[in-house]
Amino acid sequence: MTQIDTAAVPAAAAYRALEDRFARISRIGDALGILHWDMQTTMPDGAAAGRGEAMAALEVLSHEMLTDAAVPDLLGEAEAADGLDGWQQANLREMRRAWRNAEVLPGELVAARARAVSACEMVWRTARAEADFAKLLPSLSEVLRLEREAGAAKAAATGLSLYDALLDDYEPGGRSARIDQMFDELAGFLPEFTAAVLERQAAQPAPVVPTGPFPAAAQQALGQRLMEAVGFDFTRGRLDVSLHPFCGGADDDVRITTRYDEADFLRALMGVLHETGHAMYEQGRPRVWRGQPVGDARGMVLHESQSLLVEMQVCRDRPFLGFAAPLMAEAFGGDGAAWAADNLYRLSTRVSRGFIRVDADEVTYPAHVILRYRLERALLSGEMELADLPGAWNEGMAELVGVVPPDDRLGCLQDIHWPGGSWGYFPTYTLGAMAAAQLFRAARDQDAEIEPALARGDFAPLMAWLRTNVHEQGSRLSTDETLEAATGSPLGTAAYIRHLKARYLAT
Repeated sequence: MTQIDTAAVPAAAAYRALEDRFARISRIGDALGILHWDMQTTMPDGAAAGRGEAMAALEVLSHEMLTDAAVPDLLGEAEAADGLDGWQQANLREMRRAWRNAEVLPGELVAARARAVSACEMVWRTARAEADFAKLLPSLSEVLRLEREAGAAKAAATGLSLYDALLDDYEPGGRSARIDQMFDELAGFLPEFTAAVLERQAAQPAPVVPTGPFPAAAQQALGQRLMEAVGFDFTRGRLDVSLHPFCGGADDDVRITTRYDEADFLRALMGVLHETGHAMYEQGRPRVWRGQPVGDARGMVLHESQSLLVEMQVCRDRPFLGFAAPLMAEAFGGDGAAWAADNLYRLSTRVSRGFIRVDADEVTYPAHVILRYRLERALLSGEMELADLPGAWNEGMAELVGVVPPDDRLGCLQDIHWPGGSWGYFPTYTLGAMAAAQLFRAARDQDAEIEPALARGDFAPLMAWLRTNVHEQGSRLSTDETLEAATGSPLGTAAYIRHLKARYLAT
């Protein structure tokens, strides 16, 4: 970070004091990240209550440091400083944003949310396994009540709607009115397009499904081999198993997880590659600004764009699968037509109307997201009672996806997001898919070496482009500014629709 003569410039000393404070807050966030990873991977169930208290204490400590009475004065003094460079000014902007979002929430609410989420996540594990939504209802009701309270407080302070106030935590500057417009465009395009893809697919011979079993240890070894090809640094991260795949951890200690099915190796493998995309963003953020708000990832739209760019745009495409197919066959001792690159491509891009969001193909996936987006808005606004969620979920699945889940495990209990307190997160998945299409198209247009390199399993040219245009930008720019600088356009549906047409109807 640029050095400032703090003795000569008192206002600059205020900025330096803020940097020190936010660096300490970031370290608390690192500790919380590792505790959360442990809770999802190795923590015994009996430790849940104590872990919830420990995490709540750290959340409150971080909140107290951020909302200390000295912070607004320091912000005011620092904003009056001369000589701050562009990165420092952006960092100061992000500091004020973080303070503004935190100071409207009382510490008691912060602690209550942390405890409620920790408890609800543990109940969700059992309720999901037993397909018993009623078992989750009391604890999820408490999480929803607290999310409404937090959203209402933020909305009152910012003038946003309750939903937009919560969305802003995951996508700074994101607004539901704009999401509605883009989702309406997709909702108008996808039904007819999906029907055409399914009709075309049905007229072709079905791909050959490799026969298992596929031992979990062999799947893990293959996943790690391909993570290394993408560029994941195992000296600063690791791969583990959890009930719901995620990427988390801390600066320079990025933890990703997956879940294995010994009857279907592609499911876990693509999950690993998806989370590796997230991890590459985390490992590629600007090192000099680690621990500062401007050094954080911009938001979940860009974060999801990185995971979906790696998984969907690259690793389910022909060039990469030409490289990966022999490695897959070697990992499981496979041979014959099932292990041919073209067959694996057809399997990896197979479209079907399924129950599970994380296993959905990219044609039907947006419908899963649009459903969750509509439901969480209705739940937060009070237009729908939480007890009515299973029925509303099934009705929405019938309308948007064309299938009805046989039970709640395959329905409204499949995701950890709402039990985990992530209300307002879901739309970023499909917005991220749109951003991924824009970014990958621009990268290939700007560097002709990217596609041939991917066919050799060499991600270096692509990652160099992403480092420069996304990862190393941190939070210096908004999502739209980042996309405009990299691709020439703000976020929109055009590149995504063009990608779907090219992959599913033109080839």
